[in-house]
Amino acid sequence: MAKWNEGNIPDLKGKYVLVTGAASGIGFEAARALAQHDAEVLVVDRNESAGLAAVARIRALRPDAKVAFRALDLSHLQAVRAFAAVLLEEGRPVDILINNAGIQPIAERRTSVDGFELTFAIGHLGHSVLTGLMLPLLNAAPAPRVVTVSSLVHGQGRFDWDDLQMQHGYDAQRAYNQTKLANLLFARELQRRVDRARGKIKSIAVHPGVAQTAIGANRKALGKFQFGDYLVSAVLSVVMPLLGQPAAAGALPTLYGAVAPQAEGGGFYGPDGFGGTKGAPGPAVIKPAGQDMAAAEKLWDVTEQLTGVHTGL
Repeated sequence: MAKWNEGNIPDLKGKYVLVTGAASGIGFEAARALAQHDAEVLVVDRNESAGLAAVARIRALRPDAKVAFRALDLSHLQAVRAFAAVLLEEGRPVDILINNAGIQPIAERRTSVDGFELTFAIGHLGHSVLTGLMLPLLNAAPAPRVVTVSSLVHGQGRFDWDDLQMQHGYDAQRAYNQTKLANLLFARELQRRVDRARGKIKSIAVHPGVAQTAIGANRKALGKFQFGDYLVSAVLSVVMPLLGQPAAAGALPTLYGAVAPQAEGGGFYGPDGFGGTKGAPGPAVIKPAGQDMAAAEKLWDVTEQLTGVHTGL
């Protein structure tokens, strides 16, 4: 049987899709593929110039593509609220929400304007608020999906509930692992709560394997590098070309989660090759940390307390 690829994406005419972090990398490739299959795509990114350039690149491939850009800084919760308020006022049902944006942090601990550890603020808290506020628009669509991008490293994630913002003993990789675990648990807990409420949303988690994106290079915009940061960048510059697949291939699990009929709510999908690093989309292994639904429930409750956004689910 042939492996799932972009050719399996159905005609998406009439579908409205939001993709965060869509100015480059996996987010861009997902937005491009969906727009090329006739979806109306909203490219969402904090980088306005890169976002507008992404729209232009998609239109160069398909001049009649229905694609637009809107700026959003997911690290600023008030900005997320304002962004959502505009969409709610417009009232357009959202068929697919792709929570893709994230950062690879640097050695120096950084915080958002709201005082949260920056990796966690962007990757988890911002997306949680966006998803929660988008629920009325998602529920207005006939078969809505929320796709949240996690990572192979979710298994190395852990939560220190007494120091969730890592004010003590900060480590950049630990911050990244924690956020990617949060992404997976958020997606699974969202599905559990939707099912309990007899809702129709499919919440699906995915990971790209090892993909060649600009996430490593973008670290330079986060602050002054320390020795370890240069080392990480050097390793990424070697590992990504050798082991990674192109960003378009890394986006396939995201696209699979967004449109494949066989993608199940509560499922986790990634490349089906060796170690999940590359290959065609298929079911992915959920490591023990990602199976801890008690932690998922606690994370949901803590997230609502931190952000003040209560979904009622």
